[in-house]
Amino acid sequence: LSTMLATGVPLIQALKLITLNHPKAEMRSILSYISKEVESGNPLSQSLGAASPLFDSLYTDLVATGEQSGKLAEVLQRIADYREKSQRLNAKVTKALIYPTMVMTTAFAVTYLMLTMVIPQFEAMFAGFGAELPWLTQQVLALSAWLQTYSGPSLIGLMLMLVAIKLGLTKSYRLPLLFSRALLKIPILGNILTKAAIAKFSRTLATSFNAGIPILEGLRASAKTVRSQHYHQAIKAALLDVTAGMPLYLSLRNSDCFPEMVLQMIMIGEESGRLGEMLHKIADVYEFEIDNTVDNLGKIIEPAIIIFLGIVVGGLIVAMYLPIFNLMSVLG
Repeated sequence: LSTMLATGVPLIQALKLITLNHPKAEMRSILSYISKEVESGNPLSQSLGAASPLFDSLYTDLVATGEQSGKLAEVLQRIADYREKSQRLNAKVTKALIYPTMVMTTAFAVTYLMLTMVIPQFEAMFAGFGAELPWLTQQVLALSAWLQTYSGPSLIGLMLMLVAIKLGLTKSYRLPLLFSRALLKIPILGNILTKAAIAKFSRTLATSFNAGIPILEGLRASAKTVRSQHYHQAIKAALLDVTAGMPLYLSLRNSDCFPEMVLQMIMIGEESGRLGEMLHKIADVYEFEIDNTVDNLGKIIEPAIIIFLGIVVGGLIVAMYLPIFNLMSVLG
């Protein structure tokens, strides 16, 4: 839409062209509604807000600012840039989580199958030896017996616990905050989530500020877009301080959530009148650091996971073959 408006295509015609060429039926329906609303004389910002909750207050405020200033194409380009950078940031955080999660899930599944299906076959064979089994073999057999007896009730209990936690996170006010703070304290992962929250906050505030939206409205939008409940509450607290007349960098310092480098850059931005530029630089720095951390994490975690798998699976195999080795030495 930004490109079409910048080249002189009228707004209604541009909306209709995008509607006709959009691959998703749901989005075509939303765009068709927006086209009709704009054609009937309603502002684009109002039409977006009425069409779908996908266009949140940040979108509608930015578009309204573009309409009032006569720079709609420029504002739409900023929204597109903001969305693309936000999606790249989310992809980096997801990339940091998905590989170790998949490998660990596979490791636990293989271990469970060995303990419940393979090892019982060895247990029947060992019963015919009539000799005392090594300590490691006894522990593995005891674990196998426990899993065969209690794995069903344990799985049901785990599922009920996860449902209870999900309901608690949805219904409770304090539990999501405690959960968010606990996540931020996890080694490596907490560092990535912290940097992602600061980058998202900085990028959102910079985009809204550069588009001409008042700082208070920009802070409200930033609080909504940050996924971390801990940072969400910190930004809301800073918003109250800014409303009372405190500079932004001091209000953020009071929250005790932002590194000194970030606060110093915001202070310089406020004093020099280049706050938007400084916020964009903060977001660039933290997104670059996240990218490096994720790349290095993959290089570090891969051998660690291989070693872990070797110890677990290799330990089970050794535990099962120890009695056979012992028997062979006795027969020898």
